[in-house]
Amino acid sequence: MRLFDAHCHLQDPRFTPSLNLCLTQARASGVQGWILNSTRETDWDAVDSLAREIKGALPAFGLHPWWLSERSPQWAKNLFERLSLNPSASIGETGLDRWMPNPNLADQTEVLSQHLEFAKTLHRPVTLHCLKAWPELKAVLKKHLPLPAGFLLHSYAAPPEMTPFWIQSNAYFSISPGLLHPKKEAKRLQFASLPLDRILLETDAPDMAPPIERALHKLSDSKGNSMNHPSNLRLCLSALAKDRQLTEEELAEILFENTRRFFQLQLPAPIPLI
Repeated sequence: MRLFDAHCHLQDPRFTPSLNLCLTQARASGVQGWILNSTRETDWDAVDSLAREIKGALPAFGLHPWWLSERSPQWAKNLFERLSLNPSASIGETGLDRWMPNPNLADQTEVLSQHLEFAKTLHRPVTLHCLKAWPELKAVLKKHLPLPAGFLLHSYAAPPEMTPFWIQSNAYFSISPGLLHPKKEAKRLQFASLPLDRILLETDAPDMAPPIERALHKLSDSKGNSMNHPSNLRLCLSALAKDRQLTEEELAEILFENTRRFFQLQLPAPIPLI
């Protein structure tokens, strides 16, 4: 079985003491690759370094809306240069967020728009974050479509009535362990009706942890706070396989191929199912 984590943050300092063990445990559960999403300029080097060190890991560079106030005046130039020098890198994560304290939607929109223009110019896939700003995200995207390499709505939880627009706009959708909480059941069940060739798996580790009793491995930071373990990707596969009435083995190969296609990965083709 081959699994690929389409969205995580292994560069997060909370992983420093346990990363090697976490990766060993994740590989034992079937995880063979990771897209390492950056969040701000100051972690781009860490993402780049880890992507070179970890077999199966690839970088994504961008600015998360939570950290826009930290960006330098040259951030766009720096981002374009880094992407240009790394043809295997995708763009992300970027997006819109009205859940954060005192959101500046105008500033977020400006930054997101620049990321989308880079995605068009460089033909790169882009990973999008969205919390409580789905209509605003739709409005921004409509101004920049089509995106030749598509876009990923990570930890997808938009209102169901918006789904047709995303599908028509070449969106992909990833399910995270955070959607396995009982209160998120309605959001998780949306994945039962999404086009199967547009679905990816993600952890968003160390965040978006599943219910603690379902975690494959318990993991905590230095303060004792629970963290999402990279091996919890397998939980997403199990839940989705049940909802789609597929075996985990056949679903895993479909999702692996989806990931390979979306991120333009030079990986072996899936083994044909008998």
